[in-house]
Amino acid sequence: MSTPHPHPWRGVLVATALPLGDDLSVDYDKYAEHCAWLVGNGCDGVVPNGSLGEYQVLTPEERAKVVETAVAAVGGARVMPGVAAYGSAEARRWAEQARDAGCAAVMLLPPNAYRADERSVLAHYAEVARAGVPIVAYNNPIDTKVDLVPELLAKLHGEGYVQAVKEFSGDVRRAYRLAELAPELDLLIGADDVLLELAIAGAKGWVAGYPNALPAASVELYRAAVGGDLDTARRLYGQLHPLLRWDSRVEFVQAIKLSMDIVGRHGGACRPPRVPLLPEQAAAVRAATEKAVAAGLA
Repeated sequence: MSTPHPHPWRGVLVATALPLGDDLSVDYDKYAEHCAWLVGNGCDGVVPNGSLGEYQVLTPEERAKVVETAVAAVGGARVMPGVAAYGSAEARRWAEQARDAGCAAVMLLPPNAYRADERSVLAHYAEVARAGVPIVAYNNPIDTKVDLVPELLAKLHGEGYVQAVKEFSGDVRRAYRLAELAPELDLLIGADDVLLELAIAGAKGWVAGYPNALPAASVELYRAAVGGDLDTARRLYGQLHPLLRWDSRVEFVQAIKLSMDIVGRHGGACRPPRVPLLPEQAAAVRAATEKAVAAGLA
């Protein structure tokens, strides 16, 4: 039996988009194939039921089956599901489901039904940690209105509740403060369009969006950036940034799915309340994607 990786959240973990059929039902076969394709193209693992996976509009049965499908496709050591929920008990149940499915780690937002204070945040992570599976905190103050500032993350890590953080604030200065306050806490790049800045600042992984469409070029960019090959990294970053910046926009799911369609993957539609891109948005994504394809990045 192989020993589990001590840091399964490191490397390029793709927050997977979820293929839907014309009737908006989940296409599990296409999803399994997508997970395997990502790993085959150099990605280290997948993050089902992240923001990109539209987990908020899945039924509990669908959400569980998405995790099981990913594990069957690439193995539990490579799967880190999002376990966000309004209530701590429900989030803990999702962590237990992931654990029982064989996943090596989970990703957890702070409470997001309201603007939680520090005590609530600590209680939330404490409860979910009882599932006994390593937790990566997900800091997305733009969407959740709860900011896991470095001081709070250091507290969460000091209590043993979280091992790493997916940092989506866009504030790259935090990397250095985090390294001072909690040197053992792994920083993961949480927004595609600050990849180079956070890689230089010592990130240990990337919970990524755009590799759904361009995995090989994205992995090459990440490896160059963390490996200190800044000539390669800056070239690729410049080429990919017109796409990567969509990861920080409200329409990121639609944009990434459109890019997937353009490169010959199945992106497809989103469930409501997400609506299709406006014509000018779609044109911008299409132009940037086709330029990347022409540059040999697909």
